[in-house]
Parts: sequence; C-alpha cells; structure tokens
Amino acid sequence: MRYLLLTCIGMAMMFSSKAQDKMLTMEDAVLGYELRPKTRYIQWQGDRDIMTYTEGTDLVAEDVLKGEKKVLMTVEELNRLLTADLKGWPMYGWADAETLVIVRKGNRYEIDIVGKRVLRTLPLPKKGGNVTYNGYNAFAFTRDNNLYYSDERGNEYAVTKDSDPNIVNGQTVSRSEMGISNGIFWSPDGKKLAFYRKDESAVSSFPLLDITTRTGSLREIKYPMAGMPSEQVSLGVYDLASERTVFMDVTDFGREQYLTNITWNPASDVIYIQVVDRDQKHVRLNKYNAVTGKYLGTVLEEKNDRWVEPSNALVFLKNDPSKFIYRTDNRDGFRNLYLCDTEGKSVRRLTDTDADVEYVAQDGRFVYYTSAEVSPVENHLFRVDLKSGKKSRLTDAEGWHSPAVSPGGHYFVDSYSSLNVPRVMAVRQTDGKIVRELMRAENPTKDYNFGEISMGTVKSADGRFDNYYRLIKPVGFDPSKKYPVIVYVYGGPHSQMVKNTWQAELRRWEMYMAQQGYVVYVMDNRGTSNRGADFEKAIYGLCGQAEMADQMKGIEFLKSQPWVDAGRIGVHGWSYGGFMTISLITNYPEVFKVGVAGGPVIDWKWYEVMYGERYMDTPQRNAEGYAKVSLMNKAKDLKGKLLICQGAIDNTVLWQHSLNFIRECIKNQVQVDYFPYPCAEHNVFGRDRIHLMQKVTDYFDDYLK
Repeated sequence: MRYLLLTCIGMAMMFSSKAQDKMLTMEDAVLGYELRPKTRYIQWQGDRDIMTYTEGTDLVAEDVLKGEKKVLMTVEELNRLLTADLKGWPMYGWADAETLVIVRKGNRYEIDIVGKRVLRTLPLPKKGGNVTYNGYNAFAFTRDNNLYYSDERGNEYAVTKDSDPNIVNGQTVSRSEMGISNGIFWSPDGKKLAFYRKDESAVSSFPLLDITTRTGSLREIKYPMAGMPSEQVSLGVYDLASERTVFMDVTDFGREQYLTNITWNPASDVIYIQVVDRDQKHVRLNKYNAVTGKYLGTVLEEKNDRWVEPSNALVFLKNDPSKFIYRTDNRDGFRNLYLCDTEGKSVRRLTDTDADVEYVAQDGRFVYYTSAEVSPVENHLFRVDLKSGKKSRLTDAEGWHSPAVSPGGHYFVDSYSSLNVPRVMAVRQTDGKIVRELMRAENPTKDYNFGEISMGTVKSADGRFDNYYRLIKPVGFDPSKKYPVIVYVYGGPHSQMVKNTWQAELRRWEMYMAQQGYVVYVMDNRGTSNRGADFEKAIYGLCGQAEMADQMKGIEFLKSQPWVDAGRIGVHGWSYGGFMTISLITNYPEVFKVGVAGGPVIDWKWYEVMYGERYMDTPQRNAEGYAKVSLMNKAKDLKGKLLICQGAIDNTVLWQHSLNFIRECIKNQVQVDYFPYPCAEHNVFGRDRIHLMQKVTDYFDDYLK
C-alpha cells in the first residue's frame, strides 16, 4: 500500500497555540464571512490595459505600464449623478473604455467617466426573471412561462404567448446540465433573440408540500425521472424587426434530444447547437441558418461508450470568424481545447496535454488557458501560440491561480492562494514577468486555535491514480492518543473537494470539529472532476462502487496511523455525499460507527433523466446496476447510528428518496434517526444552517466521541 503525506513547505499548515486561543463558534463555522481572506475586485477598463478598483470611497484607475493611479470618480460624484446616498461603491462594469455601467434600483445607468454625466438610463423590466441585456438597447426576460423584451423606453413586447402551463419559454432546460445556465441568447448585433422552448407535457409531476399556508397546500413540479418520458426542447429565433419567430430544424435524435451550448457566429446569421441524443453517448455540432431555421450541416461529431458531456459554448477567434475553439474530453481523454473551422474540415488540438484545461482568453496571437498539468490540485495559467503551437507557463507560485487577462492581451491579474497563503494578487505581463504585487492578504484566522491541515495522496483502489486528501488533526494533537475520525465525503461528478488553495478548501465546520477533538478527513475519489475521462468515468453504470472502493483505501490509510481510533469512525455528506454516506455505513457496517446523510439519493430510478441516465443509463437497460447500487436493498444491513436530514421541499433529490428508505428501515425493524427541514429545498441556508450543523455535531458528539 502506498500513501504519500505531503508535509513539505506549503503542504502542511501548523498552528501554535500561543496567542491563538480563540475557538470557532457554530456561527463562525457556518457563516463566518470575516474568516475569509480579503480580496480586491479588479476590472479592466474597457479595451485598455488599465485596471480599475475601489479604494476607500473612490473608483481608481491604474495604468499598468506607467504605474500611475488616478481617481476616476468619487462616491460623492456618483451620488450626485444618481441622486443616491451610497456610502461606498456598488458593483460596476464597463461598456467601453469611457462608459461606466451601474445597475441600481431597477435601472441600468451608463455614465461618461470623463464628462462625469449620465449618458442614458435604461429601465429594467419591472416584473420578470432571467433578465438578459442585448448590449445595445433592449432587455429580454421571462414572466411566468413566456418570453418578453423591453426597449430603451421600458415598453414591453411579448415574444411568446403560450397559455399551456406545460410549455416554458426562455428558461433553462435539461435541469441545467451540460453547461446550460440560461434560456435566452441574444445575437451579437442585438437584433435577434434565440430562446429555448420546453414542452413538458409528457413529464410526470411530483407534489411538494407547502406548510406555510393555512391548511397546507401542494405545489407540483415537473420532474422527469430516469427511464420515463422527458421534456422536449426546441430552439426558436425571434427577429425584433419583423416580429417573427422561426425554429431551428433540429432532427438528429428524436424529440427527447438535448440542445446545448448555443452559440451565435460573429455575423449574427448562423447558430451553432451541440445536439446530444437522450442516451448521452453521441453529440453532433450542427449549424443552422438563423433566418430560416434551415440545417446547414454538421461541423463535427463525437461518440463515447460511457457518456458525452459537452459543457462549453464555442469561442470564435477574434481575427478569424471562420475558426473557433472547442472544448471536449472525447478525443484524447482529457478536457482539452481544439481549433476547428466552421466547415468541419479541420480539428487541431491546441492544448496538447494529458490534463484538463479551461479557456481563459485570446489576443489574436495567443490563446490563454488554465491547466491541471502541474498538479490536479493546482491551477496554472498557460498560453499557446495559435500558429506554432508553442506553449508557455505563465504562473510559477504553487497553488490555485484565477487569472484575468487584459483585453489587449498584454497583462493579467494573477489572484492565487495555496495551503499557507491566504491570497496574493499581482499584475503580470503575459510573458509571465511580474509587474508588481497588488495585495497580500493577512491570515484571517491567525487569532484562532486551529489544528494542523495537511494534504497528501492515497492510491485509488485500481492502483492507477493518486487520490488527493486533506487531513485536519485535532487542536492540541497528541500522537500518543487515539482520536475519533469523521470522513466528510461528496465523491460525485462535477466536484473537487481538495485543492492547494488557502487551507486546502477547508470547510470551517471541519475545523470546528477538530477543535472538539476529532480527526477530519476529506478525499476526492474516482468519479470527481479535473482528472481526465478515465478517472471521472470510472463510475459509469454503478454509481457508488468505485467511489466506495477508493474511500476504503483512505480508511486503510487512516487505520494505519497510530493515533486513529479504528473503532470510532464516522462519515458525513450531503446530496451525492448523502448517497455515499449511507452506501458506506451499510456496505461497511464493521467500519463506520456513525453516519449523518443529508438529502441523499436512495435509488437512482427516482432521480432526474439528465444526470441519472448519463451515469447509470436507464433502469430498463441497466436493471442489474440500478439494483446493485440501490440503498433500498441496504436498509436491512444498517448496524451503526444513522441520522438522515432533508429539506421537505427538495426539488433536486425528491423527498421520496429518504422517506422510502425510512419506510424500508421500519419494515426491517431497523432503527434510524430522521430530521426534516420543512421549508428547505435541496440545501439548508442562512441561520437554519446553523441549526443543521449543530444537529450534525451533536449526533457525532453523542455517538462517536
């Protein structure tokens, strides 16, 4: 067995008890905003290499090249322009280098920063959601299930007029999977409006109980369950001038296909759609005439025996609209960037690395991207020359970097942290040379008595990968003593719990528990993100199996430590982590004494089509897999103490899951503890969360400590 404990400089965090005697309260552990490292909100001024930020009550511009600072506007001047009484600067943006944008109290203000005057005021829609600006003079928005837009005078116009409650326009579809976050897509010229139309007529409904009404009432939501009829999505384009809508002729995979990553071409006359079959094993990148809706051809297509998951819109080259950047993991096993042409004749790998990467910016010559190639727990900025393919690394300090490249491509603001570094912000040239440091945050927890935080790796159960963990030792740690352990787990797709960031992505509740005398352990198993397709897709068809096998390798590592009490190991997680918690405590009852599961998936047949079928296929085709991972069959095997918490109006993991598990426990005469949050959805927020985490803490204190 190979374990790697990284205790070199920067990978272990020690705290002396001298002058660090403050302990976290539960409110600190749950809310505690002041315990986060300070940062600075920096924007580039239009297309100039000039940074803007607030300093006191002033909006300041700093010329990167000259190093000169000047006050652009004071808050007093802004108050006079807006007839306001602001004490500090609100959030702002730039329409161009001389036009400041403020959105406040139902209006969008465009301010001439040189002449110190309001150029125009655009009223936002008074009632509606999903408000989206076209960049010129109009806002699109939804009201109920229909789509509207308003002009610069506030006049409203209906784009759709559907009265059937099963028809939804302009809202997110496919339960926001595959990169979908909105249902409205303005053309670059602002003259056309593309939008999703969702037909949920065939989708089953699920009732949510509202206890706040006088006698209680039910609110039904549409919830397409795995293996059952799903929504039918189409894409319309509305022309503001002609007041006419056409729908794109998308006929690849039947009515239950997915339409994702909608992208306009720069000329505003062609729309690109990544069309995915319901099985999520086949994707075609198609283009359509935005005026007629006619199918113009398939630019590229990909297939995968496990799943495809296109999650990024196309990015056209600034200097060549016939080429675009495409991100996928289906070609070389990692999420890389590819340079493609609009005729489908050429697909060239831009980022030739066996690591997941993400697009950041371009300047005509270079494409900038972040990459996990240095380490899966670090994020670094690189650039690649579009012509030669030569790449360069632009950040050197260990840690997780979040860069913002200037519009001209000459500089970038490098904001990063690492295990021992709360936050550093510096401005650099895009050849990597540092210009100057902008800020270095102090340790916001320096007065608190924290235990040691370390990072390391454990081999995955199949021996192919190093799985990263963070380990928090109890305050006042004595290696001669035996300590109880809490394993915090999520373990599912689209997650990365361990990074080389400030305190290794520590959730403050973990340190709260370390202050109460627990060892806390968190590991990213196979199935989580940022490690390539083989790592992520190891879970296909059997959710929870590879994940549990990896977590048990972590348990072996913990048991090998002389200061771990192997008879007092607990596990806690929420959502997919709730599923993992119950999976672990029922599959390994001899190991886990206590578990607390929140919002757990119990049987994947009750989960949504989009997510569930991607990872588990359908219950009809994968009946054996569904049966194997179902926790309904495991209720009888529960031996330890288990508390389940769930929001009673959870619209993500339906209440049906945990209630069925409770029913199964009753049928098998198995004792289990249950605590619903009557007005919470999938997560418990605000001060209610303080109650939740105290409940979780008390449960471990009562049965594990």
